[in-house]
Amino acid sequence: MKTYYVYMLKCNDNLIYTGVTNDIARRYEEHQQGRNKSSFTYKRRPDILIWHEVFNDIEQAIAFEKKLKKWSSKKKLALASEDYDMIQALAEGRNASHFKYNPDR
Repeated sequence: MKTYYVYMLKCNDNLIYTGVTNDIARRYEEHQQGRNKSSFTYKRRPDILIWHEVFNDIEQAIAFEKKLKKWSSKKKLALASEDYDMIQALAEGRNASHFKYNPDR
């Protein structure tokens, strides 16, 4: 069974890069060595691997990567530090009409 990884790198400018690969060690080395000059991480090295998750289905991995790319940096860092309460708070904070923030309900 093939294994896929969704991963996040923290770049030297504190931006978070999110990617998907079938070989995390090889891909991390490619980021570190700057093999692709047009890559997001090329001018932002060194990169630190801050999080990864294993998937057995490439379609699920790609879907989750796309979801993460829409998240804020704060939310990504909360995931990397396994702060699930913060992830929830940040998700709710984007919706000011959420019942917790509306005293009229």
